[in-house]
Amino acid sequence: MQESIRRRKTLVLAICCMSLLLVSLDVTALNVALPSMRREFGASVAGMQWTIDAYTLVLASLLILAGSTADRIGRRRVFTAGLVLFTAGSLLCSLAPGLGWLVGFRAVQAVGGSMLNPVAMSIITNTFTEPRERARAIGAWSAVAGLSMAAGPLIGGLLVDSVGWRAVFWVNLPVGLAALGLTRRYVPESRAERPRRPDPVGQLLVIAALGGVTYAIIEAPAAGADSPAVLGCACLAAASLAALVPYELRRADPLIDPRFFRSAPFSGATVIAVCAFAALSGFLFLNTLYLQEVRGLDALGAGLWMLPMAALAFLCAPLSGRLVAARGPRLPLLLAGTAMAASGLLFAAFSAEASNPLLFTGYALFGLGFGLVNAPITNTAVSGMPRSQAGVAAAIASTSRQTGGTLGVAVIGAVLAAGTAGGGGAPVLDGGAEFVAAARPAWWIITACGALVLTVGAATSGRWARGTAVRTARRLERACADPSPAGVPPQA
Repeated sequence: MQESIRRRKTLVLAICCMSLLLVSLDVTALNVALPSMRREFGASVAGMQWTIDAYTLVLASLLILAGSTADRIGRRRVFTAGLVLFTAGSLLCSLAPGLGWLVGFRAVQAVGGSMLNPVAMSIITNTFTEPRERARAIGAWSAVAGLSMAAGPLIGGLLVDSVGWRAVFWVNLPVGLAALGLTRRYVPESRAERPRRPDPVGQLLVIAALGGVTYAIIEAPAAGADSPAVLGCACLAAASLAALVPYELRRADPLIDPRFFRSAPFSGATVIAVCAFAALSGFLFLNTLYLQEVRGLDALGAGLWMLPMAALAFLCAPLSGRLVAARGPRLPLLLAGTAMAASGLLFAAFSAEASNPLLFTGYALFGLGFGLVNAPITNTAVSGMPRSQAGVAAAIASTSRQTGGTLGVAVIGAVLAAGTAGGGGAPVLDGGAEFVAAARPAWWIITACGALVLTVGAATSGRWARGTAVRTARRLERACADPSPAGVPPQA
């Protein structure tokens, strides 16, 4: 009996990891394909940013809604719908006749993707209930993210060089269909005992805030920071964010529950996720362009150069999960922040692009740091939360990751575009010295992101921080047992 239960849990974990592989592989493989897409469509720096950010922006905007909806109507049902929509969106992306169509189809893909990762994490949390068992499962989950970094550039490079960039999306079709069949057979249905009510106003405010700030950052180098469209979007984002916080505080069932952030580890995990994934997306964006546009490598050659980063991320992810299970999140967070900051510093202060040994070291350090950071983020986000709120807690962590990815591409791309002679509307740089000079401020931003992972990780993983997590968990358990009536703000 116990063996049967263990086997079924392993199958459920494998299915959830397949969904993560789908979403993560798509991002890492697509980065290698960016120069080929640019040449076919005649795209600018901003156009390439939108092929990435159209996906991450929609994903970040809808993750919390997907998590709460899954808690309410059934996690397997939402997970299945996500697999269908993501697979269909991948097919549409492979057929896109132009850049605008590709950006639109990427958004369709993201709607499906928003139903996968947070719901899969909720399924894992409800399947693996013992803390050490859950930490090991999350370590395996994080290892898949590392695997996508290892396999993505290589698979993307092989496909781009042999078939073309459209083949990057074809990979999702057999994996998506296999995951769909296995989900219908092996994943049990589950719901929250007291699901949260929909919050359409909060959802619209989140979309307006993220969309407005992303558009303003990406388009500012080409249109000018004082253009009406850029200023209007910036003001929309600021107003939406200013309205979101007081509005959510008044709701009994907010889209983003402010009570979660009374836990210092949860708040720290949110900030760390934004910083780590902003650094990752900016790192991949810069290096893909440098290796192919400046060094003149083909897509496969670029993928091979990034292999040290990907391999270390893959190897360190399960190690990080075991460290979290045995000693807590503090050590992997400190190591991760140090390695990521050191990697960024090699490029920012020592022009690592100009030296093959330094370039290799920079890639290896970043892979080490990113491999260690994912497991403590996920474990901290869901640990201590009531199981009925697992979907929402996991969705907030996933939203933080995707928000970081969106802002990383937007900010790093805008800094790079502003450093070129032609701005955001010009083709990517052709001169190595010009690229290094234009990218240096971007590398300082990536260094700062690593430093924030280190300092926030240290501040939110000590005894005081753990005390806030225990008190928050007790309040949430009481709130779940005796929920406030609709429209009445929850009490501390």
